[in-house]
Amino acid sequence: MAEIGLIKIRHSYEAQVGSNAKYALKNIDLTWKNGGAYALLGPSGCGKTTLLNIVSGLLKPTEGRVLFDGKDVTQNPPDERNIAQVFQFPVVYDTMSVYDNLVFPLKNRNMDQSEIKKRVEVVAEMLDLTSSLGQKASGLTADGKQKISLGRGLVRSDVNVMMFDEPLTVIDPHLKWELRSQLKQLHRRIGFTMIYVTHDQTEALTFADEVAVMFEGEIVQIGTPKDLFEKPAHTFVGHFIGSPGMNLLPCSLEDGHPVFSGNKINISSPLPPVKRDSRLEIGIRPEFIKIDKTGFPIKIHRIDDVGRYRVVKAECNGSSFNVYVPESQEIPSDNVRISFDPQYTHVYCDGWLHKNQEDS
Repeated sequence: MAEIGLIKIRHSYEAQVGSNAKYALKNIDLTWKNGGAYALLGPSGCGKTTLLNIVSGLLKPTEGRVLFDGKDVTQNPPDERNIAQVFQFPVVYDTMSVYDNLVFPLKNRNMDQSEIKKRVEVVAEMLDLTSSLGQKASGLTADGKQKISLGRGLVRSDVNVMMFDEPLTVIDPHLKWELRSQLKQLHRRIGFTMIYVTHDQTEALTFADEVAVMFEGEIVQIGTPKDLFEKPAHTFVGHFIGSPGMNLLPCSLEDGHPVFSGNKINISSPLPPVKRDSRLEIGIRPEFIKIDKTGFPIKIHRIDDVGRYRVVKAECNGSSFNVYVPESQEIPSDNVRISFDPQYTHVYCDGWLHKNQEDS
């Protein structure tokens, strides 16, 4: 296991890198501590796989350094980094048995056969593969084959980090939750540093203790799932995480408080002024808006019943937004008013969270 450090990483796929070059990664500074469970989350094309390939040594960055436990490994090839990687599609030897697939990484390590057998049996038990050890890998389902890919990394004791690149892409939806839970349990049991790359917020937030959200080659926020949900550092994070995502409403700032559609909105503490041409928006999640007869009026366009709550599609002076209403709460037929929870009402300036000095 190792602590992974990324220092001022930038990368361009262009042959000639000049002032006008397009960078797939822009100034990434990041530390993954030894033994942690981490996720890289973002849409397709944001740079997640590029960053993963730089960590693994499959790609050398245009600029910056990669550190393993403080040692610079930027120029080291993959076989000198001791990384186990699980890809989108299972990589198995179909003509070999499950046992032989799991043994394969240990064959050239001059290990005692009894030790090899012991390790394989322990890993097979962890992954519920014990009953399949004698079976040909070709006979397994996609999730079974992906478990083999995972197991080949787990049998090794010298692994610095285990990396997963969209590992559940080919897994049936009803099996994804089970395999994701197994990964979490495995992390608690073996303590390897694990990095999980995905575009799926559910996968990232349920697996990782800390998530790095990427957007257009940059990391826009690093935090716990709770941090990302309750206090997004960027409007992209608010929009990307949550279903539906955070409401973004145009506003102005008066006496340190946002004003939306002529209504002064309460927040937890006053904010400093901004430059005149700045774009200001209120960010508020549907969960933190409530129907309140003392609030400001809205117009309801549609109500979607999704089980334990309803999603109210509402509008105020041309600005549309969503409101979560518990199933047990009555929605008035007319003169509907709402209020925002001050603790979870944020103001964004040109896309970034606007904070006072105490919060900075």
